[in-house]
Amino acid sequence: MVTAINGYDFARKGALLLAGTILSGVPAFAQTAPAAPPSTGPAAAPTGAAARNGATRVAPPVVTPVGAPVSVRTIKTLRVEGSQRIEGETVLSYTKLRVGIPYTAETLDQALKDLQASDLFADYSIAGVETGNIVLRVRENPIINRVIIEGNKALKSDKITKEIKLAPRQIFTRTAVRQDIARIIELYRRQGRFAAVIDPKMVNLDQNRVDVVFEVSEGPKSKVRQINILGNEVFSDDQIRGQMATKQSRLFRLLSSATSYDQDRLSYDQQKLRQFYLTQGYADFRVTSAVAELTPDKKDFIITYVVEEGKRYKFGDVTVDSQIRDFDNTKLAASLPLKKGDWYNAKLVEDSVDNLSQTAGLFGYAFTEVNPEFQKDAETLTMGINFNIAEAKRTYVERIEINGNTQTQDKVVRREIRLAEGDAFNSFQVKRSQDRINSLGYFADKMEIKQLPGSAPDRVILETNLEEKSTGELQLSAGYSSLERFIIQANITQRNFRGKGQELRAGVNYSSYSKSVELGFTEPYLFDKNIAIGGDIFRRDYNSFSFNGNDRQTNYSQVSTGFQLRAGVPLTEFWSLSARYGLSYDEVSLDNQFLNPDGTCNRLQAGNYLCDAIGNRWTSSVGYSLSRDTLNSRLRPTAGSRFSFSQDFAGLGGDVKYIRTRLEGSKYANLGSGFIGSIIAEGGYIHPLEKSPGPGRDPIRITDRFYLGEPQFRGFDIRGVGPRVLRASYINNADGTQTVQTSRDQIQDDALGGRAYYLARAEIEIPLGSGARELGLRPSIYAQIGSLFGIKQPLPTATFDFTLDKNGNPVYQPLPARDAANNIVYNNVYTPAGATAPTVRQTTCQTGYSATPGATGAACVGGEVNTVVPGTAPFQETFLGNSAKPRLSVGIGVNWNSPFGPLRIDLAKALLTQKGDDPKLITFNVGTQF
Repeated sequence: MVTAINGYDFARKGALLLAGTILSGVPAFAQTAPAAPPSTGPAAAPTGAAARNGATRVAPPVVTPVGAPVSVRTIKTLRVEGSQRIEGETVLSYTKLRVGIPYTAETLDQALKDLQASDLFADYSIAGVETGNIVLRVRENPIINRVIIEGNKALKSDKITKEIKLAPRQIFTRTAVRQDIARIIELYRRQGRFAAVIDPKMVNLDQNRVDVVFEVSEGPKSKVRQINILGNEVFSDDQIRGQMATKQSRLFRLLSSATSYDQDRLSYDQQKLRQFYLTQGYADFRVTSAVAELTPDKKDFIITYVVEEGKRYKFGDVTVDSQIRDFDNTKLAASLPLKKGDWYNAKLVEDSVDNLSQTAGLFGYAFTEVNPEFQKDAETLTMGINFNIAEAKRTYVERIEINGNTQTQDKVVRREIRLAEGDAFNSFQVKRSQDRINSLGYFADKMEIKQLPGSAPDRVILETNLEEKSTGELQLSAGYSSLERFIIQANITQRNFRGKGQELRAGVNYSSYSKSVELGFTEPYLFDKNIAIGGDIFRRDYNSFSFNGNDRQTNYSQVSTGFQLRAGVPLTEFWSLSARYGLSYDEVSLDNQFLNPDGTCNRLQAGNYLCDAIGNRWTSSVGYSLSRDTLNSRLRPTAGSRFSFSQDFAGLGGDVKYIRTRLEGSKYANLGSGFIGSIIAEGGYIHPLEKSPGPGRDPIRITDRFYLGEPQFRGFDIRGVGPRVLRASYINNADGTQTVQTSRDQIQDDALGGRAYYLARAEIEIPLGSGARELGLRPSIYAQIGSLFGIKQPLPTATFDFTLDKNGNPVYQPLPARDAANNIVYNNVYTPAGATAPTVRQTTCQTGYSATPGATGAACVGGEVNTVVPGTAPFQETFLGNSAKPRLSVGIGVNWNSPFGPLRIDLAKALLTQKGDDPKLITFNVGTQF
């Protein structure tokens, strides 16, 4: 792998150096030995350290008698040879050799050991042993130029390089190479690849540099082929396997990471098994052995657990022994979730400890110790528990520390903390403060307020460690929506403007059916008082549409320009009151296809309901909202509830008069194992404050009504629920009969909205593995119920004359065509003078023709009987959907924070519908950020 080290290994160096010194015949090492006659033969090869380092050959060795004293020499001079990057003094500092000190073989041997221990040298030796002029000769370890990893696919190079020690510009050592190989293999084993092999190589470069190459052979991913359970009698193998994090490799778990073998997960599964049995009453349960065997092909593991279930216990006497005099032991015991006679459950014991600690915290005892004492009776199979609450002093907040906020001002965080320095400690207020800070959305999720001991036993320090995240959003997006087709959006929002918690936003949205420009600002604490104020100005262009078959067609346009001012104050910790005033100017006009040549509404084309909507009007409204909010987060709640009652009164000036009332409520709960359940309900009603403008005309204009459908009511198309008018044409058959069009694709569908609605949704968010969570996937299943209703039935647009067919059924006739003065137009057939063929001309005369064409009131001359020019083809209008009967849908959806932007896909099936509703199975919305 690397160039061999030329220095002696420790044992060999010591032995050779000692032998060479003793046998060399150097007088200093054998003062008592007689001089030997000079040898006439060839010189003996040098031995020992001096010989090995190229010292001058010496006379044949003289054997020193055993037990003869060995003289000790003194270092006369000391120098270093061969060092390039390292100073000579630095090399010497790693040894104990110094000029003027005596030395022996052991001294030199230790010096060589010290040089090797430094990990700085590839070769090292000592010369000048005989003369006392000691020379340390070294060859430095090379410098690493590059560390290259090849053959890795399952693990990216950057994940490996940050785990190993070798790096460019560091000194190369064999020890570091061995350690890095072991670390890389460990990384692959954590990925479930136990067949991984690492082959290290070194490429020598000039200037004593090397490239280190780790050639990786990853091998197949080792799966868990089988999990065997031995010794279980109460629960089946499948029940026990279901409690484990490790899963058996099966085809339907192709994308799951839980099928890979992990030693840490094996230990975790043993804990999970014990927790499971302890919650079922088996207090004596234990795992006697857990063995993982790698198959001979190194592809899979077989795991075998041997368990002892033991007997099942019930709770015995449950008591509380509190050393805190404020507590009533009997009442505390009665409030606990575990009861005598119930099956023993360790989870209930943990919950009881937490409940007692929280109860103590509510009374100001921050560091209360609750110790459960167990009295197990193996004969009666009962587990008595006494919760011992240790004596504690009432605790007060010494100080509140806020750390980590570099942009956000301290006061923005402190005003959300429900305790002040000097207040009595209260665990509920600490939890509430934590939730309020998390709800700001300025900091990383799951921030916790730590409770640290203060300067005295009755003092506590509340430490808030924050990690700020970006609160400014600049988004340019383009996408496609099943609601509005192509969408372009540009929005900028700063939710923590100037670090003061202020919100500033601006947005431009454009699509085929809507356009808007909005500016808004909110100050949550006016003059550092708990009063929020804000305002918005806007212009919104909205094109309402109907369906003619699968094609959308615009029917009316609404342009709203206005502003809104709002203010809010808290009433209590959870209740708040807000008020608002808005003024807007609405311009409602019909599409050209519904207009007469003179610009008036063509009721035959548009319908009475659309013609009644057109016009310009001012809306001046004042409103209020009363809310109660206990959610643990306003962004992604997992616990708590929210209720809101709001009313808006339009009629403080302006042209519109009504009272709009709305109720909204939501409840979230953590169902365990990562499942989040929620129930959301809302409803509303608009009460008119002006009389009906006429028969078949509702006093609440079509632009002010509620609408229901996609996206809030999944399983139905946009505005697919509630009152509507379906216009179907008549089809004339060849046999003289007539039928009405029944294909929904060929029927014009106009949603009219409603005065009242209700909508409720029950939803469960499904947890996924860590990989899916990193991708931002959040699937859920849900059921929704709702309805929209409460308007007057509009008058029919037209009444068609009819004749009877051979079966006595009506055959409806087209309406006659009319001129600009609303006169019926006829076809007059006549033969011009000198012509042989008749021709057709149009006239308003029922017989003959006008003597003065174009003149008003001109007399009709001639006796020809004219025929009516057919105008509007007959159609059938049906008013449907105005029913409070519930609509029901169930479905599954997924939110995905994709690389292309947020995406939502829903697959929802409408199970209960009313006639006229427009169900829709699949909806999606996606945008692209750039």
